[in-house]
Amino acid sequence: MPTPLRVAILTISDSVSQGKYEDRSGPSVAQACLAHQWQVASASVLPDERGHIEERLRGLADSGSFDLILTTGGTGVGPRDVTPEATSAVCDKLIPGLAEEMRRKGLESTPRAVLSRCIAGVRGATLIVNLPGSPKGAAESLAAIAALLPHASQIVHGARHE
Repeated sequence: MPTPLRVAILTISDSVSQGKYEDRSGPSVAQACLAHQWQVASASVLPDERGHIEERLRGLADSGSFDLILTTGGTGVGPRDVTPEATSAVCDKLIPGLAEEMRRKGLESTPRAVLSRCIAGVRGATLIVNLPGSPKGAAESLAAIAALLPHASQIVHGARHE
């Protein structure tokens, strides 16, 4: 049996980081990860501040402690939505197909899925995937690509394509 993915979850939300709202997206993502028997090794909340997001993504990815970083929130078209820009800035490579698949599957639930600016990429040996901020959207987006993530992680760690 392959080793379970070691996952860090970042909820990106001004209102959650300020204590105005309860984090429902992070726990929704964590529950989905546990259903796949992945190890949720870290979960935290950050405001919609690009510099803070970049710093945290770099720190988590460069620590070597995580195979996968999942962000939830900050992926819309609002003025404070900067998660994709922060993610793009820290990634060595982007994986457009993962984001395309999340949006494609999201269209089955809502036409608003096309407004999602979620991206996915790699920093070092860590996958980074942006998920929408809604608990339902985050869980559905993760479900759309979950079967691909263990293989992608193996490839990022140097395994050969089979």
